[in-house]
Amino acid sequence: MKKVLITGAAGFLGSHLCDRFLAEGFHVVGMDNFITGDLKNITHLKENPNFEFIEHDVTKYITITGTLDYILHFASPASPIDYLKIPIQTLKVGSLGTHNLLGLAKAKKARLLIASTSEVYGDPLVHPQTEDYYGNVNSIGPRGVYDEAKRFQESITMAYHRFHGIETRIVRIFNTYGPRMRLNDGRVIPAFMGQALRGEDLTVFGDGSQTRSFCYIDDQVEGIFKLLFSDYVYPVNIGNPNEISIKDFAEEIIKLTNTDQKIIYKDLPVNDPMQRKPDISLAKKLLQWEPKVQRTEGMEKTFSYFKGLSQDELYKSEHRDFSKHIKI
Repeated sequence: MKKVLITGAAGFLGSHLCDRFLAEGFHVVGMDNFITGDLKNITHLKENPNFEFIEHDVTKYITITGTLDYILHFASPASPIDYLKIPIQTLKVGSLGTHNLLGLAKAKKARLLIASTSEVYGDPLVHPQTEDYYGNVNSIGPRGVYDEAKRFQESITMAYHRFHGIETRIVRIFNTYGPRMRLNDGRVIPAFMGQALRGEDLTVFGDGSQTRSFCYIDDQVEGIFKLLFSDYVYPVNIGNPNEISIKDFAEEIIKLTNTDQKIIYKDLPVNDPMQRKPDISLAKKLLQWEPKVQRTEGMEKTFSYFKGLSQDELYKSEHRDFSKHIKI
């Protein structure tokens, strides 16, 4: 039985990856320190004999007993509400955390896949975004702590591949959604759905003309799985190229939730990307992958999940106390 370590295992993406690798017959070691992850995302795995969990901060030295075949590094704050509150820890996870895992991969002779992001493209001047576009990132702006953490993560990963011969893979993840997202984490879909469920007006930043492209979690996991077992070491975009403006998307949410909320407008955050759409030609060619779940289907599944949350969860504030988890 092959063994895989998944960091950020209690997060949205990480928990779904744990499910997939267990279903494929792997022994899964999940790792998380619960800064942004949630234990409830992996509680259903507690009795699975092929799943073990280690509560640990990846910015600290990492040790795993026995053999290890694969590592998937998904530990990182991913929403603006998180990384703007813990900017230094975000940078440390992308730098020190990645360095630790590369060292572990070297020691165990394991293949490492890192989760990069479409944010490496910044506010792009090229549309749609291809893997050979270097991006338009403000390194000293508030979003730079996340964008540059991921860009450094890609750089050190390629350096270890070239210098030490480590087997590495890099996935650039575009907006992904589905069950287990945190309702009030500041990202578009849970923000809109939370507001609709609470009877609040939907908040659109700017004039709503900025675009996003949303990929359902099942499609995202399939693309990541295929990339891990490919022979390609350079970044690959995994996302859904079906682009929509934020204003039109807010109207879709109002229709889906059968509510009569209004759309209200607020100032656009600093360096918020105006366009986001992946060019997935490379993924189609290399992995024979493209998304299959239509947005209407995926949104219905996601809304069903959010409707099942308790009132406490629905109204829970995202003003978390990070001090008990980390030392800056």
